[in-house]
This record gives sequence, C-alpha cells and structure tokens, in this order.
Amino acid sequence: MTERLLLASIHDVGPKFEREVDVLAARLERLLGGPRFAMLVVADHWGEAPLSASPAYARRLRDWADAGVEMFVHGWCHRDAAPAGFAARHMTAGEGEFAALDRAEALKRMTRARAVVEDATGRPAAGFIAPAWLYSDGTRAALADAGFALAEDHFRVWNPDNCAALTRGPVITWASRSRWRRLSSRFVAGAARTALGGQRVIRVAVHPGDTREPSILNSIDATIGRFARSHRPGRYAELAGHGNDLATSLATPPSLATPRSQ
Repeated sequence: MTERLLLASIHDVGPKFEREVDVLAARLERLLGGPRFAMLVVADHWGEAPLSASPAYARRLRDWADAGVEMFVHGWCHRDAAPAGFAARHMTAGEGEFAALDRAEALKRMTRARAVVEDATGRPAAGFIAPAWLYSDGTRAALADAGFALAEDHFRVWNPDNCAALTRGPVITWASRSRWRRLSSRFVAGAARTALGGQRVIRVAVHPGDTREPSILNSIDATIGRFARSHRPGRYAELAGHGNDLATSLATPPSLATPRSQ
C-alpha cells in the first residue's frame, strides 16, 4: 500500500450528544470534502441515552451509513463501574468501560452493543473501539470471540482474529476536561502536524467536548486541513489486507501521546 490515508473519526456518537455530533460531522464533511469519516457509536451512553429508544436518531445513523460513514461499536455505556489503574482513574474520568472487564463480561457488552448499533444502521459494524482506547486482557481476548473485523487503540489498528497490526502510529486527538489538557493536546497536535507528515496513515479523532472550546476547534481545523492536503481521506476498511506493508513502514513516536480524557 503506497497511497497515504487520512482516517478521521467522531467518538461518543449517540442521542446524548446529538447537537455536538452534528457540529462535528458538518465540520469534518467540510474539511474532508464529504462524509469520509467514521462514527463510534455508544449503545446507551452513561445509561441515560439508549439508542434503541430513539428511532429518529437511528434513522440519522442509517442515513450517515448509507452516505458512506463507517460505523464502529464504541461500547455499551462508555462508563466503567469500578475504575481500575491509573489510566481509568486519572486519564478518563471513569469512562474506560472496557479497561478492567473480564472476557465474559466484555463479550456480553460487545455483543449487546453490536446488536443495537447494527439494528440502527442496517449494516454490519466496521469494528470495535473501546472507550478511551483502553482494553483489559479479557477485552482483547473477547474481541476475537466477537468476530469484529477491526479494533483500534491509541497506537495501532489491528485484526482481532490474528492480532496482526494493520497500521501503527499515535491517534491525534484533543482533551477538553481541564485547562492543562486543552493546552497540552493543542501543543501535541501542532507538533504532530510536522512530526507525523511522513506516515502513510494518519488517524485523527474528535469528541463532543471539543465543540465547547473554540481553540480546540481551530486546532482540529489546522490539523485535518494540513493532512488532507497530503493524505487522501479514506476508510478504516481500506487497511484490511495491507497490514504487513503498513506495519513495517510506520514509526510510532511515543512522545506524541495525547491525554485521552475529555
């Protein structure tokens, strides 16, 4: 695979953040020249916004999917019941749903969420991406049981069936939960616009909370605008079959890791 790809995604999609997702979708369409991005759908965000009880929003998801937007399963409720470890306690504000689950519970939640998302969109899910990109060992094992074609964490996209990496490199994302997170994520995004230009695949992820911060929206515009000039806006599905070529050609600068929390 010699063509450079830009993979953009909107996280936390669902009725709970309808307005914010609309803002982000319109922005990405403008920056990318169409609905050339992925949506990460939560089945019942925080237990407050069940997608299954919102047929109007399900129709909107189906329209987006029909237009070419890839739909990923992004967990059942997004929130963890009992935060475990530093990342879940301090980096995600308790939203690492799959950070500490055993295999059976992870598979149960994946399966339930997948059914809701696929029923809404009318097509198979593109893959599974855990909230905050945090996976317990049990969750990683459950991915193969669930039969998802793709999974993603902060530093790679892989095939859950054989664990083959399809691309490597940090996701460029932003955090809005505190002033220092906003400052640091904007700094990292600015550095990434220079440091990651040589990568074959660039991944950019935006969140509903980004819409509340004009400085972050400006940084998103600058980052996606820069990479859209050198990389073709594409689909995660295009990585399938090219994992070996991509994995050997991409670097993973750990210094560009961005705070995961909103």
